[in-house]
Formats: sequence, structure tokens, C-alpha cells
Amino acid sequence: MKSKKLLMLEKILRLAAVAVLKRHKPKIVAITGSMGKTSTKEAVFAVLSSKFDVRKSEKNYNNEIGIPLVIIGAESGGKNIFKWAWVFLKWLYDLVTPFYPEILVFELGVDRPGDMKYFMSFIKPDVGIVTNVSLSHVEFFKTIENTAREKRILIESLGADGVAILNMDDELVLEMKKHTKAEVMTFGTDTEAVVNASNIIYNLENGKPEGISFKLNYEGKNMPIRMRNFFALHYVYAALAAISTGIVFKINLVDIAKSLETLKPAAGRLNLLEGINGSGIIDDTYNASPASTISALEVLAALPGKRKIAVLGDMLELGNETENGHREVAKRILDLKIDNFIAVGKRMEHAAGFLISSGFPSSRIMRFNDPVSAAEKVFRIIQKGDLVLVKGSQGMRMEKIVEKLIVDGSKAHELLCRQNSEWKKKEFANP
Repeated sequence: MKSKKLLMLEKILRLAAVAVLKRHKPKIVAITGSMGKTSTKEAVFAVLSSKFDVRKSEKNYNNEIGIPLVIIGAESGGKNIFKWAWVFLKWLYDLVTPFYPEILVFELGVDRPGDMKYFMSFIKPDVGIVTNVSLSHVEFFKTIENTAREKRILIESLGADGVAILNMDDELVLEMKKHTKAEVMTFGTDTEAVVNASNIIYNLENGKPEGISFKLNYEGKNMPIRMRNFFALHYVYAALAAISTGIVFKINLVDIAKSLETLKPAAGRLNLLEGINGSGIIDDTYNASPASTISALEVLAALPGKRKIAVLGDMLELGNETENGHREVAKRILDLKIDNFIAVGKRMEHAAGFLISSGFPSSRIMRFNDPVSAAEKVFRIIQKGDLVLVKGSQGMRMEKIVEKLIVDGSKAHELLCRQNSEWKKKEFANP
């Protein structure tokens, strides 16, 4: 339950944001989905900023307070009244200055029923992007269909002159085209998608991964797209959504391709880092759901490595689907023939138990209650050529494990998520 002070702050920021939007009338691109929102936001920003003055959501500014702050162009004041005074001054400046971004790119975090309706009450997107719908925050939405309906509000809110950019490979997303007055542009690997990808391959140079390449197909035109710093299929979807957005804003395909080639993933989102003892660490510690964890496991299986080790923390907010969600992950570990499994947290016991009952050798499973203990053990057993995936929900603080395993821990603040002083002070509390 939100406090009265928080509700009042949200109301004030909302009114301030509305005033800024009315004053400058920027184009708005809004992105939602169960996973891949941040990577899509970064890709869209890279493409659009090659030709326009663009502002994007930063940090975790994707909620009721964060979105107005993005519009104002200020950081949260936290508990400091002087910092909030600065936010107010920045808002006043926005109202009088003629200088303002041409395009705003929002990542909309929809965790509970009513969130999207709240966002649409004060932002009016010109372009709405839906990445996918999967089992996340099901504790609050109860069913995947309810999740889809909540995200669909974005598409329903678009005007007749707007554009809905939808993932054609996701049935729940594609169904949203029936609920909008806007023009619909589809993307995906399906050849019927308006913007589609084929010939997706992992690039290797001297045996080391060098990103993903694919062939872009659009209106009879074909173009090779190379993403040197990305290693997961869902980044191809992020690129396709960004390409679609670039097309909407009439950016040349060649310029779009150049923008994507140098793009890098955000911290904690499938970054391949150099690990101790000549190992490789796949850092995907920002957050976790069954769908995103399975996607990360597929990356682990696809990339070269002597041993494939999955270090997985609890996936939170799954409600009644907690056991099933963790079992689904375990099934994929079996299918992909992952060599070792390290479970962190009480919920991952469901995965460990399923693996043992399915014949996975118990000698290749380790269990820990917290990330610090797990990090100490992995640090001792890691060998040259090992490829280690580390992933879990935010509350599991799995970045603590990556910090222990990377070659140069002094660069943690540059490479890893949750490295600001506020997060670093927080002790792990088992959720």
C-alpha cells in the first residue's frame, strides 16, 4: 500500500510532466513487454539518436515516479528536499526554454494491474512497441492472459495516426493488432512479418564469440546486420523493433545498421565478461523470469566452453506458478545438457529436486541459501575454459557472484548492475 506522501509525490510529478509535454509536444515512443524492454529501448535510442535529439529512460526510471522524471530530465531527489528543489527548478526551466528533445523513448514497467492505464493517463505515445508476453509478475496478474491485457492498453491508447510495432512471433502480442486504430508494423523471424530476420548466426573469431549476425528483410530489400556485442536471440528482436522504429521515422537502413553494430548491452543483461582462470562469465543478473532464464540458458548452451555451468538464483513474483516456473527452467537445463547447476535460494530447490528426480547427477548440483556463499564456492571450482551463466531476480543480488568471478573486480562499478552506493550498502536479505 502506497503512503499518502508517495501518492502526493506521484500526483505532483504527473501534473509537472503533463505541463512539459504540452509545452514542447515531443514525439513519444513507448515500449512494454515481459522481457527485452531495456535492450529494445537501448536499440531504439541508438537508431533514433543517429538523426534526432532523443531522451530515453535511464536507470530504473520506468515507473510512476521515474517516467515523469524522464520527461522533466531530472534524477530522483530521494529523501533529500534540496534535490527535490532542484527537480522543481529543472521543471521551471523546461517550461520556459525552447530547447527540448524531439523524441522521448520510454520503457514502461508494468508490474501490477492498473499500471499501464496510469501511464496512458498522462503520456500519449505516437509509437507503441510490445516485445513479448510471458510469465512474469504473475503473482499480481494471476494469468498470462491478464498480463497481455494490461500491456495491450498501450496499443489500445494509440491514435489513428500512431504506429503499433508488434512481435509477430508472439501470439499474444500479435493478437493486439485487433485492438488498435493505429497502423500496425510487425517484426520477427516469421517471413510474414513486415520487418523480419533470417540466417541468424553466432560469430566466432579465433574461437571466441563475436556477437550475432542476421539478414534483415524489409519490402523486398535485404541487408546484413551485425551486432558485435550481443549473444542472445532476444537481442535480434530488440534490433528488429528498433529497425521498425527507424523506418517509422524515415531513417535510412544503412544508417540504422551502423547504429546497431556498435551498440552494447546494458549492465547485467547477457554481457560476456572475462572471468578468473581463463573462464567466461555470462552476466545476466539484472532480473529473471522463467522465459528470460530459459533464453539465457540457450545462450550458455550455444556458446563455446569446456564446461557449461548455470548459477541460478530464485525467480521472484511468480505466485502460484513458482514451482512450475522453476521446474520449467530445470527441464531446459536437462534438454541443453548443461554440465553443472548451482542453485541459490529456497525456490531454486524446486529446480534442483526436479533435476535429481530426472537422473541429473547430484554430484553436479550445488545448493546455497545466499549469493555470497555461492560465490565463494564457484570461485574455488572454476577452471580454464569454463563458461558460467549467472542469473536471478533482483532481490537475489546475483551480481555479488559475478563481482567475485570477473578478472578485475575493481571494474565492477563499470561492468555490473546495482553498483551505486545505495545498493552496495544493502545487505542480502533472503526474500
